Amino acid sequence: LCGKPRYMVAALASLACRAARRPLTSLACHSARRSVSTSAAPIYDVAVVGGGAAGLSICALLRKKAPDLRIGLIEPSGTHYYQPAWTLVGGRAFDAAQTRADMASLIPEQVEWIQKEALEFVPEKNELRLREEEGKSSALRYKRLVVAPGLELDWGAIEGLEPTLGRNGVTSNYDFSSCQYTAELVEQLSATAGGRRPRAIFTQPPMPIKCAGAPQKALYLSAHAWESAGAAVDLTFCSAGPALFGVKEFVPTLQGYMDRYGATECYGHTLVAVDGQARRAKFQTADGQLVEKEFEMLHVVPPMRAPRCVRESPLADATGFVAVEHDTLRHVDFENVFAAGDCVSAPNAKTMAAARKQAPVVVHNLLQDLAPAAARPTEAVYDGYGACPLTVEKGKVVLAEFGWGGQLMPSFPGWLIKNTAPSRLAWAFKRHALPWFYWHIMLPGRSWCDPMSWPSIREKGER
Repeated sequence: LCGKPRYMVAALASLACRAARRPLTSLACHSARRSVSTSAAPIYDVAVVGGGAAGLSICALLRKKAPDLRIGLIEPSGTHYYQPAWTLVGGRAFDAAQTRADMASLIPEQVEWIQKEALEFVPEKNELRLREEEGKSSALRYKRLVVAPGLELDWGAIEGLEPTLGRNGVTSNYDFSSCQYTAELVEQLSATAGGRRPRAIFTQPPMPIKCAGAPQKALYLSAHAWESAGAAVDLTFCSAGPALFGVKEFVPTLQGYMDRYGATECYGHTLVAVDGQARRAKFQTADGQLVEKEFEMLHVVPPMRAPRCVRESPLADATGFVAVEHDTLRHVDFENVFAAGDCVSAPNAKTMAAARKQAPVVVHNLLQDLAPAAARPTEAVYDGYGACPLTVEKGKVVLAEFGWGGQLMPSFPGWLIKNTAPSRLAWAFKRHALPWFYWHIMLPGRSWCDPMSWPSIREKGER
């Protein structure tokens, strides 16, 4: 998705009707890949930290555009997840098994997988420190570095949450093991008849978080299920923020759904503690008061932050995120360091759609650095694009697309999908086309058939 020419609209829309069902383990032929040893402190042309949407896309694009580069991917996890579908899993609209794949099956050929955790960045020496066994560490050196480890979900910041998550009515669509529990709780409350109305609370922490619309997506899908079942549930949306959504053009539609579902909205309410056994949640209000609320279902979104290796490094700004030029995604102090995805300091929405637009920008600018000196060197520009397909009911989505400062950036003409209104076609796009696109186009770096992700190019130094 982006604001490029529209000739891909028909093709993309058709994907929603014929999304492929191939097993994820067949996406590539590298399932036997082994991680490499770093005992000799090898020097990589490009080291990529993070095997998420941004990191894998960048590896794939680099391999296609510069196959002779020695690329190392630092990623400790053996599993990759398509997280945008977890909200749908919680709404019984997607199979959880289809949201994960073996990491080895997604790493491009000739990209060396270092299956270790990044501990420390030492950019002055073009070096990374990696975690080894028995508390030891090893060094990895690079010529160019791409930082894309995503965000860290700080479950421990909410007192009592971790021991009760996934039981006692406490769930989260931000956790693979809990999003199916969300669906179970919705069904349990749907079956409640007579007596006191069950209470369901949906929380949203302070920004930034990944996919800022997801907390209320969980509410909408749950509420629609209860509405369809004729179940009366007391709904409460507790947000640390001051408003329903950060882009004002989408608020009237979303407010209409909050009103339709009878949700009570509590802004300036930050979840600080959970007592699962007692079914009580404690919130701190904007003026510092503590408020307790009882629940039968509590959907929690934890606060998020950059990983420790980033926020405690010379690469971080005062907020703990990687300090980059917002347009080129190059580090402000270390010119051979780039960043992409949720860890960057740029004020864009932290979504998969943003990572998709950022990856080609990083690759172009990095390869320009490695190319022979040109008379008119160029650089790619990130336009701040992000997208948040808001599932306001099962079968309808508001396809919110926007850039810097909340500027609307619709990919489709209004007669096909009006991006401020709920649409069945947008639901099909979210439910069927986007997962297929993610696994088969974005992660493999097939940018030739995704021209809407191509970045704007300008002469280097031009502003």
